[in-house]
Amino acid sequence: MSALLSLLSSFFWGTADFLGGSLAKRHKAIEVVGITQLIGLATGVLLLIATGTWIAPNLSMHGYFLPGVLAGACGLTGLTAFYAGLATGRMGVVSPISSLSAAIPVFIAFLGGEVPARIQIIGMVLALVGIFMASGPELKGGLPIRPLLLGSVSALSFGLCMAFMAQGSKTNSLLTMTSMRLTSSSIVILFALSARSVGKFSRREVPTLLFIGAADFLANVLLGLAVTRGLVSVSMVLSSLFPLVTALWAFLLLKERLHRLQYFGVGCALVGLAAISVG
Repeated sequence: MSALLSLLSSFFWGTADFLGGSLAKRHKAIEVVGITQLIGLATGVLLLIATGTWIAPNLSMHGYFLPGVLAGACGLTGLTAFYAGLATGRMGVVSPISSLSAAIPVFIAFLGGEVPARIQIIGMVLALVGIFMASGPELKGGLPIRPLLLGSVSALSFGLCMAFMAQGSKTNSLLTMTSMRLTSSSIVILFALSARSVGKFSRREVPTLLFIGAADFLANVLLGLAVTRGLVSVSMVLSSLFPLVTALWAFLLLKERLHRLQYFGVGCALVGLAAISVG
């Protein structure tokens, strides 16, 4: 069940990133992120009402609220850097670096005493290497500073975000993710007030924004549920397969051809997935 939840999380994340990256080419990254974060918050509130879920918040790292707040701040930073990086047109620099974010919560889980089976460790290494290659690393043209920095900020922020999400989900996944969206939404509202703008989106783009916001929130909740039902390290790696989903959508809808290295990366990631499942 944990593996299935993690893979579903990857699907929703990868789809949301594909659509969000496309919108970020026509609008400012912070505008796309801001609107979708508000939609995610609305999704969380509706789910809380529908399920009647409520636990009084506290300021302990062993609760859900503080980890949710920290995850929200890190996640917003990561998303903004990621979309801004994609908008530079150097996806081959930004995406591979961002895909390494899972290494951070995996390392933290290992420090916490989590010991997966040897075959699972091998599978995780293969999956992470495969994800990096499948993201289409640019092997020519050097490393431009701006996309490189944006990718690095995105990877660090996403990694810390996932670690805080896992911590908060030990208490309650839905409340953690809603606290996360409450934080990120509050920050973007302050940005909007200072800029006196919320962006100019067309009516045709509204359904896409609604889907991105809801899908991103559901991906977080699914990952939160996954880490409470299995090994955190395994869940984090499986949920990080989202670059493969993004690349698949680009192939199917934009007719973007994968390079030979990317095909090899997809195969490597699938072999890693199989090894993790066997373990």
